[in-house]
Amino acid sequence: MSNHPLSPFPLLLIFLFSPTILAQSPAQAPVAPAVPVAPAVPVTPMVQAAPTPTGDPPNITAILEKAGHFITFIRLLKSTKTDTLIRNQLKADSSNGLTVFAASDNAFGNLSTGALNSYSDEQKAQLAKFHLISSVLSITDFQTVTNPIATEAGPSIPMNVTESGNQLNITTGIVNTTVTGTVYTDNRLAVYQVDRVLLPLYFFSTPAPAPGPVPSKPKKKAPAPTGLLGDASVSLSGAVRVIQHGLGVVSYGGFLVAGLVLCV
Repeated sequence: MSNHPLSPFPLLLIFLFSPTILAQSPAQAPVAPAVPVAPAVPVTPMVQAAPTPTGDPPNITAILEKAGHFITFIRLLKSTKTDTLIRNQLKADSSNGLTVFAASDNAFGNLSTGALNSYSDEQKAQLAKFHLISSVLSITDFQTVTNPIATEAGPSIPMNVTESGNQLNITTGIVNTTVTGTVYTDNRLAVYQVDRVLLPLYFFSTPAPAPGPVPSKPKKKAPAPTGLLGDASVSLSGAVRVIQHGLGVVSYGGFLVAGLVLCV
């Protein structure tokens, strides 16, 4: 058998169709070293600062009108000029401010029929002012207030307000109720809703009767003049009449008259 030299053509085919033998896999990219992650910083919520007391004071009637269910209370404030009182006080003494317990329309609806109209103008003004405290108080501020609390109606017409679990309880001596919501609050004015009209105790107190006049003491009558030596009655009508005979001495015109006389 004759020896035939190997043809290079089959080797070329093997080289072309066998890439897995001769081809190299691509090199992997180097892994970057781990960078330590800083711990997350908690985000503190931003508390909006209270508005500064510059510009016009809050308008109590506009605040209540926006809330929408204080029509009768607004009418009471306007008819008694209490809305003007609130505005002037906020302008003059914005550091203390005011707290308003606004009675809702349902609160006035719970009054007996015609009760509000039966009050005099002075009583209506006192009623409106009785819903005001002469300083701005937050809900938590009532934890430290001293009862009874004076109102704008006067120091002799106070109320008691206590705080329990973020709930305000109000006692007037006639009405016991709670604050049912916050209508408005800033650093000059706080407005809280109540669903009972705050009636002051003195509206229903009977005043003590005034003391009567002291009776004058009766005047003592001057004793009638009598004789020195007997029983006699003297009439000073220009003459002396001796009623009983006998020896008598009487005084007439500064002179002593004595003698034995008979009955005339």
